[in-house]
Amino acid sequence: MSRSELGELLCRRALGSGGRNTERRLIAVRNKSEYDRCLARLKQEGVNPVKSLRGAGLLCVHADKRRDWSEIKAHPSVRFVEKDAVVRTHGALRRTVKRSAAAGVPWNVTRVQAPVLWPRTRGGGVRIAVMDTGIGPHPDLVVAGGVNTTGGRSFRDDNGHGTHVAGIAAGRGGRRGRAGVAPRVSLYAVKVLGSDGLGFISDIVEGIEWCRARRIRVINMSFGLPPGVESRAMREAVRRAYRSGIAIAASAGNAGRASGGLDSPAGYPETIAVAACTRGNRIAGFSSRGRGIAVAAPGSAIRSTWPGGGYRTMSGTSMAAPHAAAGAALLLGLRGNLRPAAVKRAMRRGAGSLGFAVRAQGAGLLQLQNAART
Repeated sequence: MSRSELGELLCRRALGSGGRNTERRLIAVRNKSEYDRCLARLKQEGVNPVKSLRGAGLLCVHADKRRDWSEIKAHPSVRFVEKDAVVRTHGALRRTVKRSAAAGVPWNVTRVQAPVLWPRTRGGGVRIAVMDTGIGPHPDLVVAGGVNTTGGRSFRDDNGHGTHVAGIAAGRGGRRGRAGVAPRVSLYAVKVLGSDGLGFISDIVEGIEWCRARRIRVINMSFGLPPGVESRAMREAVRRAYRSGIAIAASAGNAGRASGGLDSPAGYPETIAVAACTRGNRIAGFSSRGRGIAVAAPGSAIRSTWPGGGYRTMSGTSMAAPHAAAGAALLLGLRGNLRPAAVKRAMRRGAGSLGFAVRAQGAGLLQLQNAART
C-alpha cells in the first residue's frame, strides 16, 4: 500500500462530526510530510479533525465505529491508533462554600515544611502549570497566563477543582489570604478538563505541548486514567515533557487499597506520584496503592481557594499532588539547574516515613526542608 493513500483511508473512515456511531480516535502519524498530506486531504473532503497536533504527530477524528480500521492501523505511516480516552479528577468536595477562612499558613503547608524554605525562596521566577479545570478568579491567586485546550477561549475555572488545587500550590497568602506551598511562583492555568471534571487525552497532550513551548518548569496533574486503561499518546507526551526538563507531579488515584495499581500518568516513571495522607499522618483510606509512589502529602480535608473568592474543603490525591508540584518549584528556586530526576530523588531522600508500606506511602511524607539538604 502506498503511503500517500493514508489520507484517503481516513476520509472513508472519519466523519465530520460526532454521533451515535462514532468515537474520538487518535492517529499517530509517523512523519511530518505524511501528516501534512493527511490533514490537507481531510480538509479537502470536508472532514475537519477534532484536533490536529502537528508537534506530537497526532490527528484526532470522529471515527465511524461501523467501519473496519485494521487497514489504517497496519499502514506503514501510522505508529498507532487509540481511543481518545477520558481522564477524571481525583478530588471530592467535602463541605459547603464559605466566603472567609482563617488567614495565614494552613496546617497542610506547614506539614510539608514549606515555610522553613520561604526565607530563601518562595518560588519566584519558577513557572508552574496547573493542568486542570481552569483557575479562578480568586483574590489569593495571581494567574500569569494560560490556555484552554477543550475548545473554549477562557481558562477560568467552571468546576472548582482546578482553583482548589492552585490554591494549595500557589495561594499568595498575606494578611487576609491563605498561603500555598510556593506563594510567589508564576502560576499558569492550563484548562484541559471540562466543567464535569473530565477531559480527553488529546486535550491533555495539547496542554503538555503548550507547556513545553513556554518553558514551564513544573506541571501538576491531579487526574488520571484507571489501571488497565492505557494511552500511548499521553505516555509519549509526558516523556517528551520530562526530557524537556519539566518536573511533573501526579495524583496516585482514589481507588484505595483495592486499586490494583496507580492511575496514569502517576504510574509513569517520569512523574512524581503522590499519595494522600491525613492530618493524623496516616495514609488516607481512599489513596490508591501500588508500585511507583514517590511520596505522600496531605490530601484529606484540605481547605483551599474556590472560584469567586470563597474557600472549600476537599479530599483526594488531587489535593496531595500540588504539595509536591509546588515543592518542586521551591527546590528549583534554590537550584535552578535541577533536572526532574534530581527533584524526585531529593524528595524521596528527604521524606519521613509514616510507617506504612512502600506501596502506600512511597518514601514517606514530603519534607521539603530535608529535600533541600540532599
